[in-house]
Amino acid sequence: MKTFENNFDHLPFPGRWLGGISLVLAPVLLLVGEILKLRFDFFFPEQLRAYQSHPKLMFTAYSLFLAGNMLLWPAIVTLANLIGREKPVWAVWGGSLVLFGLFARTFHSGINHLAFQLVNILSLPRATEVVAHSYGAFHIVSTLSGAILFGWAVLAVGAWISGALRPFQVVALAMMSALMIGVLKGGTVMSVIATGCLCIAFLPLGARILAQGTMPPARIFWGWVIFSTAVIGLFFFLGQAG
Repeated sequence: MKTFENNFDHLPFPGRWLGGISLVLAPVLLLVGEILKLRFDFFFPEQLRAYQSHPKLMFTAYSLFLAGNMLLWPAIVTLANLIGREKPVWAVWGGSLVLFGLFARTFHSGINHLAFQLVNILSLPRATEVVAHSYGAFHIVSTLSGAILFGWAVLAVGAWISGALRPFQVVALAMMSALMIGVLKGGTVMSVIATGCLCIAFLPLGARILAQGTMPPARIFWGWVIFSTAVIGLFFFLGQAG
């Protein structure tokens, strides 16, 4: 087994910068979100009660987790690209399963947001009753739950046999299979360990990708920073406008 040490300047989509930043930032957002939820009970009635008592804290915790989940896709694609240099089949299956699982988590985050709004609109007892009666309702995204649970293990095996990650990172990556999926799931010791292990798996790789390559000229770098900030601001205001 070998570990990749070559230059990362010519990584395919999503590219060195987006992939590297995602590898560094997304796991940290997930971890912080789980830590903020850790003080409250895991199951949904207590999560709704926690939102009623601490709305800003719970909104921040769930928003950070959602932001980390959405930002994670470039990291997964980047790792799959590295795995695919040696083991393309493992790259396809591992990367695809995890990405489909990220869609499921994003869908659940939308339900979480609606459930919290029900607390504001209907009161805590009514919101709890609505969630309880609809909790087992079928939706097609439920078929993707297995993808996220097994996808991390498949991706980890691919990273190991291809040499894309070091052994300790491979073990840490596989631990993400222990992160529960579903609606209104609170933080637990296991969820903090799982997301903390993702930091161990991804941060060193992200740092290597960002460091092992040429820096763009300052004019281009700051131009991209200003342009990206302006685009994000525009998208924010468009989103608020509906």
